[in-house]
Amino acid sequence: MNDNHRQDTIDVYIVDADAAQRRVLAGLIAGSGADRYQAVPCATSEEALAAGCDSSRAIMLADIDTIGGAGHIAKMAGTSSRVIATSAAGSLNVAVAAVKAGAFDFLPKPIGAKALLQGLEAAVSSWNGSVETAAAKDTPARPSRPAAPSTTAASEEADFAGFVGRSPAMHAVYEQIRRMAPSRAPVFITGESGTGKEVAAEAIHRHAGTGDRPFVALNCSAIPRELMESEIFGHVRGAFTGASDNRAGAAELANGGTLFLDELAEMDLGPQAKLLRFIQTGNFRRVGGNELKQVDVRIVSATNRDPFAEVEAGRFRADLFYRLHVLPIALPPLRDRGEDILPLAEAFLRRYAREEGRGFRGFDSEAAALIRACAWPGNVRQLQNVVRRIVVLHDGSEATAAMLPPDLTGNVPLAPSPVTAGVRPARTPDAIVPYRDQERLIIESALAAFDGNIPRAAAALEISASTIYRKRQTWLDRLSA
Repeated sequence: MNDNHRQDTIDVYIVDADAAQRRVLAGLIAGSGADRYQAVPCATSEEALAAGCDSSRAIMLADIDTIGGAGHIAKMAGTSSRVIATSAAGSLNVAVAAVKAGAFDFLPKPIGAKALLQGLEAAVSSWNGSVETAAAKDTPARPSRPAAPSTTAASEEADFAGFVGRSPAMHAVYEQIRRMAPSRAPVFITGESGTGKEVAAEAIHRHAGTGDRPFVALNCSAIPRELMESEIFGHVRGAFTGASDNRAGAAELANGGTLFLDELAEMDLGPQAKLLRFIQTGNFRRVGGNELKQVDVRIVSATNRDPFAEVEAGRFRADLFYRLHVLPIALPPLRDRGEDILPLAEAFLRRYAREEGRGFRGFDSEAAALIRACAWPGNVRQLQNVVRRIVVLHDGSEATAAMLPPDLTGNVPLAPSPVTAGVRPARTPDAIVPYRDQERLIIESALAAFDGNIPRAAAALEISASTIYRKRQTWLDRLSA
């Protein structure tokens, strides 16, 4: 280790059998401009463990092949250290296996300087809880549109660019955004209503380095057919009844930045043809005007429908779809990222408690179990609305199950938890709770006690973490059936 190592630096152990990779990553860390990081190259996991990587506040960049596979990640991570897994096989399966095995994050090779620094900063943020990431420091506010409901404090709670969630499914989305953002190619986002399609579009815009340029969002489902062309391309005075002034459209306002076309599959075929022409040439005329205008915009589209089914049904032009469906992103529904549900609810609770001047700090164990067990057909937006309703209508230090909407608790009938209430013999046949329900209550209560940490809950229950993953998937399947 370097003799000039300072007390305030954070050790970054580069565990990779490839000497060239160790040199490259060490060089990126040294040239990052962040003086708090000290690279410690290690050729083997044994060398890293001997150097104390698992017993201090350290970060490990661990090549999966070097350490013997994802199954060896857990033994490298100490109570205060973070493992960022790396691999030249950057497939989703490899990323999921690494995160499930205990990795904090996954970076596919080759690793760029920006992605590396963001990964290190995120690891540090997970210790401090309020450390501002380098990306956030460098991202100016967008002057072109009103501020989103999320406040600065709320953005600090985010795990990635406005998203809250560390599930494997969301890590895969974050990596897609990082890779797609620098390109100028169109991005097509699909996902159920409430999954965060506009958040993803804004993340692409910011990570493209265009945070100081306009981001213009247009909800195609909210615009009447006769006004769609005017909303996109603008109009001149007298073009139609009510056009009393010249007006720029969304395409013109977004010049140099990003135009986000939300719920694009709701657009009628007529405007779709004119949109296709604009995407092909970058040229357009305002409604009623003769002047040919040209703009340079990045197109990001989104829909909550199945676009292939819409094309097959003739409601979505195939030529337009294939012009836009270049870089696809599929956002997972909330029911498929169960480990993110409670962290999301807690982030919303803190945000709205600040906004409304309430004293909420968290959920009690019963409320937490109910929130985790719900299928959330309205996804993140439904969860957000439920939490806001709790904060507005109630007060206290903990949100309780009684504060949840009756329709929500009615969907997930849970008996008192045997973990919190104590397991007592049933004295009458009617008081017997089925074994599978008791098993679920025990697991959910343990997860609530450990803030959703599956490995810790499994250790306390003396079962394997894979058992909890399997059980939760069974419950989700039962709810969605």
